[in-house]
Amino acid sequence: MCGIALLVAGIRIDISSLLPNFTSPKSQFHQKNLVSVEEIKYALRRRGPDSLGSKTVILQSRISPIGEGECEILASAGDGDEVSDRNGGGGVRELLGVAELQFIGATLQLRGVDPIVQPLADECRNILVYNGEIFGGIHVACDENDTEILMQSLRGCCCFLNGHNISQFYDAQMHKSIPALLSQIKGPWAMIYWQNSSKTLWFGRDAFGRRSLLVHWPTPEDSRFLLSSVSPPSATTERSACSNYDHSDFWEELPCGVYSLSIDASKTNRDLVAKVTKHDWPDPNLKELIRWERDLIQPSPEDLQISQMKISCWEQDIHPNGTGHMVCSSTLLLQRVVLALRESVTKRTSKDTVYQAVSLGCERKNYAPIALLFSGGLDSMILAALCDQCIDANYAIDLLNVSFDGQCAPDRISARAGLKELQRIAPSRRWKLVEIDADLQNLTSETKHVMSLINPAKTFMDLNIGIALWLAAGGDGWVYQTNMSSSVAEICERVKYKSEARILLVGSGADEQCAGYGRHRTKFRNGSWLGLSEEMKLDMQRIWKRNLGRDDRCIADNGKEARFPFLDEDVIRALLDIPLWEIADLNQPSGVGDKMILREIARSLGLSEAASLPKRAIQFGSRIARESNRKNFGSNRAANQASAGSVDIYGQTEG
Repeated sequence: MCGIALLVAGIRIDISSLLPNFTSPKSQFHQKNLVSVEEIKYALRRRGPDSLGSKTVILQSRISPIGEGECEILASAGDGDEVSDRNGGGGVRELLGVAELQFIGATLQLRGVDPIVQPLADECRNILVYNGEIFGGIHVACDENDTEILMQSLRGCCCFLNGHNISQFYDAQMHKSIPALLSQIKGPWAMIYWQNSSKTLWFGRDAFGRRSLLVHWPTPEDSRFLLSSVSPPSATTERSACSNYDHSDFWEELPCGVYSLSIDASKTNRDLVAKVTKHDWPDPNLKELIRWERDLIQPSPEDLQISQMKISCWEQDIHPNGTGHMVCSSTLLLQRVVLALRESVTKRTSKDTVYQAVSLGCERKNYAPIALLFSGGLDSMILAALCDQCIDANYAIDLLNVSFDGQCAPDRISARAGLKELQRIAPSRRWKLVEIDADLQNLTSETKHVMSLINPAKTFMDLNIGIALWLAAGGDGWVYQTNMSSSVAEICERVKYKSEARILLVGSGADEQCAGYGRHRTKFRNGSWLGLSEEMKLDMQRIWKRNLGRDDRCIADNGKEARFPFLDEDVIRALLDIPLWEIADLNQPSGVGDKMILREIARSLGLSEAASLPKRAIQFGSRIARESNRKNFGSNRAANQASAGSVDIYGQTEG
């Protein structure tokens, strides 16, 4: 949806349940803070939201006349800086503590017909900021906004009824806790929710981390508790001249899950205190997906023989159905994956186009509501072909391709070849290959900006990927346009073009689930099928930290929302149900056995050329890695000797 943030001051935060050795510093209201509210608002405003709002909750803890030593916490809320005050009523003896919670929400309106402004608040003084999409699990009608629907659903979850026992969080009719409600959601999300009746703050991100949410746990240098979708540039500055504190370590990726922060009054130190608890996902189906365990891993000799027969059929351009036994199992499983992928793309493209076309005032025939991060490789070609099947034929589709080597970059060459193949299978679709040319030497200020976006990631590999994604998502490039001359001869000219699509489909998750990385081949060679399975599981369980938060921030900075069809819950389930040797057979060469299931899907979609393309990461296909190596290390050889990809960009000394 765009971005969210929370700043909490005046509360001593206890996170000993998460970090046993953590010592909570005393919260100081008048401390010089390292990141300001205005800096976070600026970073969110850069994303071009349709609206940006804020609400402030003031908590006052006082000794109550109810009984000696008993405390009550009173809350008041306001919009922006307009905060109403509320005294404790007659008989209040003594003020124990005051705290402030500032909620910020930036909304890129993609769902529903009525504009909304976040944070949302209801008459019970509950507050929600939500950055995500609900594609299933909770019903959202085509004309409704999913944030509003979620707010209504959260309100139905009761407050603590028996101390601080999470089992008492339930809806009187539906019997669902807040974690249970959130675990129902199919789709990417990050959220922060203030439940006023229980004085409890809920926050978290979906089980796969498809939306960024950064956290700053309290430190002596900045004792506040902060959550944010993005890191402002100030948090990536070098070490302060007057402090040894490294600002680049200010944020960390919040691990996936649902957390609660239960606020209480301390009678001993006169502070407001809050204990952070991480909750399990109650949904058993979601738990199973997170474990990412496949039943069928080790093939029999017969299984491998059938796999080899299938590959031989592909190489000879023979339809494999003629082999009889192969049809019974693998074809049905393949069809299930194709259906899940098509439905995933449909959910991520078809529910938003009406609002976009109306709001932008564009003519339907010239408007491209959807863009794809497009290399012309296997993953992006599959998504493009499915996208063609899912959205109205009158809409154009933007294919965003970035190159740091003009027309010579491998991804530019494969993108042009891919465009021709798409035009062959879908000739009536208006495809726009947007060629985005870049020169790393001229991107000084842009590079510094992207460094703030990828934070807390900080290797040269992260930076290279971040720059490539950021430029591609910007969609500012060139397209070839066909005109007719007076002699009726076709003339193609390259004209400036900027994609206005707000939704960007990205192929993330395909390599992790289908053995597309070189390290998968290494693990297979050293540890056979079980070693391969464990490496793929590791990749899926750390994708939130290594990839998705970083990618979401770089793409969202351009006013685009990244959507990941391969990471749809039903797609993950369908792929896990397929035997590993049907997913990939790394006994076969590169471009054949890796991502074998996706190559078969490509062929079923008519993409025979794309089906044989080898894996190529964006930093290599766009040639930014080569240019970065030359700029920062002098040469590719020197960069390889220094293992440039894993070098800390802040620790690198200038040449």
